[in-house]
Amino acid sequence: MKHKDGKPISQHDKSSRIVPLTILFVVLCGFSFYLGGIFCSEKNRFEARDVTETVPSSKESMVAPHQIKSVSFPECSSEYQDYTPCTDPRRWKKYGVHRLTFMERHCPPAFERKECLVPPPDGYKPPIRWPKSRDQCWYRNVPYDWINKQKSNQNWLRKQGEKFLFPGGGTMFPRGVGAYVDLMQDLIPELKDGTVRTAIDTGCGVASWGGDLLDRGILTVSLAPRDNHEAQVQFALERGIPAILGIISTQRLPFPSNSFDMAHCSRCLIPWTEFGGIYLLEIHRVLRPGGFWVLSGPPVNYENRWRGWNTTVEEQRSDYEKLQELLTSMCFKLYDKKDDIAVWQKSSDNSCYSQLSNLEAYPPKCDDSLEPDSAWYTPLRPCVVVPRPNLKKSALDSMPKWPERLHVAPERISDVHGGSASAFKHDDSKWKVRVKHYKKLLPAIGTEKLRNVMDMNTLYGGFAAAVIDDPLWVMNVVSSYSANTLAVVYDRGLIGTYHDWCEAFSTYPRTYDLLHLDGLFTAESHRCEMKYVLLEMDRILRPNGYAIIRESVYFADAISTIAKGMRWGCRKEDTEYGVEKEKLLICQKKLWYSNQSSS
Repeated sequence: MKHKDGKPISQHDKSSRIVPLTILFVVLCGFSFYLGGIFCSEKNRFEARDVTETVPSSKESMVAPHQIKSVSFPECSSEYQDYTPCTDPRRWKKYGVHRLTFMERHCPPAFERKECLVPPPDGYKPPIRWPKSRDQCWYRNVPYDWINKQKSNQNWLRKQGEKFLFPGGGTMFPRGVGAYVDLMQDLIPELKDGTVRTAIDTGCGVASWGGDLLDRGILTVSLAPRDNHEAQVQFALERGIPAILGIISTQRLPFPSNSFDMAHCSRCLIPWTEFGGIYLLEIHRVLRPGGFWVLSGPPVNYENRWRGWNTTVEEQRSDYEKLQELLTSMCFKLYDKKDDIAVWQKSSDNSCYSQLSNLEAYPPKCDDSLEPDSAWYTPLRPCVVVPRPNLKKSALDSMPKWPERLHVAPERISDVHGGSASAFKHDDSKWKVRVKHYKKLLPAIGTEKLRNVMDMNTLYGGFAAAVIDDPLWVMNVVSSYSANTLAVVYDRGLIGTYHDWCEAFSTYPRTYDLLHLDGLFTAESHRCEMKYVLLEMDRILRPNGYAIIRESVYFADAISTIAKGMRWGCRKEDTEYGVEKEKLLICQKKLWYSNQSSS
């Protein structure tokens, strides 16, 4: 450094000037710290005097509620009145036709999500109430003429005035579904004594088979894709019969292994022996050991039926022999056969599967890396899922009969983290108390006003068990991201499915009378945006239907705000024990009609 006159400054001169400045800086900092200490202590002393006035009450000291701006959702155009986002025919051309993969779930990307309210069809009426609904529904609620014209000769349904009537016919039961199931009961006595409780019907038509079994104490999941029959599943749900959109194609069905007591196919046109028998392998996976698989239609009774199937007797004989060989390789045995119905039973003896150790055996045994219960977007594999040998009480002949099994802790509860017989009983008792409280707040529960019910995030099916004597059925949903408790639900004799609530559910609009959720937003808000979950609830809830939303106070007000924008009316209620951190929202969806005309 230099002076302005150009002479250099010596190192000694520079140091002598810096030292006094340093000392002055330290003194000033110390003095400031001292003054600050005096001021802060005085401030604290003033604040301490008002402590009883500034500390909030226990209610106010909780986390501040989640705030959200008021919103109003527009109507979707009338062409979306039967919108099924993840099985939308408008998007089918984007996917392949091999094994009908285009009919599987293909949800739209986030930027294509609809933020509008799905309108009802013109002339929509509140559905006919159960049990009359099993035999009739309003035409304007499911205005499809195609299925009426194509299937009227098979007695599926017929249009009469303003209604569709369901005579109970079907492709393989021209004398009516009642006579068909009577014959089935003659072949399977276990249908009469409570042994068989849950069933799956693949390719269900309008679910007349599942509807008939309800009177016989058997709960059926009717499964069909959104196909050219337009609305098989929608007809089923409009009738008050359990059903879900789905297809056996390239992915597993959304159910755990060893769940159903019986599976049924009545000329469902599934090519069971093709692709290495991969579709039959999936039936084997979801069917409980000792469970029954019932097939009517080709190639059963081919000797007498082949002329009506546009084939030859030799081809049908070959198909039947292939089917029998494939079933035997999967440890099925022919249980009984009469007329057009054949029944096979899945072995409950694991020693049968020892044959799969042979390297030349087909289909082979699935390796241990494939989780048997993994069933959410899980690809089908051409291998046999062998039941775990340590599960001694999960075979059909080892389980308590219905209705005893509803309240017995299933063996598989030990697979759940923290699960035990005592935890199961506690959950069972808890839901009895909760449902008693719900009925005080919503007297419609237990009446003919509510038929189709969904528990959106169940644990063990406790809510469904508590309403088992009411004239309703419950679809129990277990999150694909939560603990796998759906096997426990099925072992109790209840039905349900896996699902991820960040996506649309596999059903048509306006198919449920009551939606129930318990802390769903608390559990899933880090993944799923609340707005889209509520819009999906609006899509699947019937006009005048209800939602019971059990949530933390943090979310309750925000949910009410969004619900108001969906034209719902909600009121906030205390829980059964008046817990401050949790509230109940009792909401009702209003019936409204679109301002647009149908396209």
